[in-house]
Amino acid sequence: MSKKDDEQANRLERARSIGLFRYMLIREAADPTLTSRQRGKLVRQLASQEHTDADGRTVRITRWTLDRWILDWRQGGFDALVPSTRQSQPRTPPEVLELATALKKENPDRTAAQVRRILRAQLG
Repeated sequence: MSKKDDEQANRLERARSIGLFRYMLIREAADPTLTSRQRGKLVRQLASQEHTDADGRTVRITRWTLDRWILDWRQGGFDALVPSTRQSQPRTPPEVLELATALKKENPDRTAAQVRRILRAQLG
């Protein structure tokens, strides 16, 4: 098993433990036999308490988050409670970074503010 596969397995395991923590919190409040008044009282009670999360930290969860998790669970089951993997992409286009690097190499005494002004003038 490669290091990348091992990291992926660890991430999946952590995500599942977060999903289990979320389900553990909402399972009683998500009971379909409860009236909205009973559910609201239960959710407010859960929100007023501190809980130990999947990483062992003490956290407080807001009512709105609990309501969102209950709705997610109703619509998608347990899988909806498991956080999805992040799809992070660089925000700065590569050509802008290349131009900034070239400007700094051209004149190392340029400040970041000067490079920014030049980039803004050239690229808009």
